[in-house]
Amino acid sequence: MSGVTDFSKKLVFEGHSGAIYSLQYDGQFIYSASADKYVVRWNLATGEQDKFAIRLPATPYSIQLIDGHSKLITGLSNGDLHIFDLVERKEVKFYKLHKKGVFALAENQLKRQFYSADGDGTFSVWDTQTLELLIQLPFDCGKIRRIIPSKDGSLVYLCCQDGNIRCIDTTYFNLIDVFFAHEGGVGTILERTHLLITGGKDAHISLLDIASKSFFKRIPAHNYMVYELIQLNDELMISVSRDKTIKIWNTEDWSVLQRLDLKKGGHRHSVNCAVKIDDTTFATASDDARIIVWGVK
Repeated sequence: MSGVTDFSKKLVFEGHSGAIYSLQYDGQFIYSASADKYVVRWNLATGEQDKFAIRLPATPYSIQLIDGHSKLITGLSNGDLHIFDLVERKEVKFYKLHKKGVFALAENQLKRQFYSADGDGTFSVWDTQTLELLIQLPFDCGKIRRIIPSKDGSLVYLCCQDGNIRCIDTTYFNLIDVFFAHEGGVGTILERTHLLITGGKDAHISLLDIASKSFFKRIPAHNYMVYELIQLNDELMISVSRDKTIKIWNTEDWSVLQRLDLKKGGHRHSVNCAVKIDDTTFATASDDARIIVWGVK
């Protein structure tokens, strides 16, 4: 490998008083959603919390920047969706549509759509420009934990509690494929060329060949559920887990290059989410109410 793989803690953001469930990055600020019912943002350049803060009536489980980072969607534990215009600094839409907590949000820029999904397995499609609902699809699959659009925007993948990945086309919204991936539920998914990479409640990472629709490798990755995978660059992938650890993976041979835990200055509790900053920098957040920014030494 040509890339540098010695990661260390660069910044710690502390200010939330509860677990952090979701992160977003807009090129300047990291946005975080916490059990303290606040969404706030942190300035990477200054290392400080920005004055921006949104107080919500229930816990935000998920947040998503859309429309060129000009709007922020928040999905709450009670199923509500609040949409904020970040330029005008005001709430522009409020929907009481989902009956259970909204665990997953995503944007499909190529289709000008965004998506929400909840603890009941209900998947909703929205127009990014009008902010109106296009279609709602109920799946009897338990919680949908993650939504990932394909790179060409033509498909969207749902990570479902019943252990399956559901693949839906983004034109007619038909269910195209169902792949069983993980006992106990699918936590996260990544798409690479000809390949899907999944993480699950079984603490494994699985590799699926898209053409043959078959899993060809299963890796014991963590001690507990894999909550998120992010592709940092062509050679490195990051996984985070309920087991309190972060792992850096070589995607050429799927070996672990580095393990970031409490001894390395990492998190004290479950690592719930991660976000890419650039090809050598990423941030993670945890039940310990901290955000840690990691970079190469």
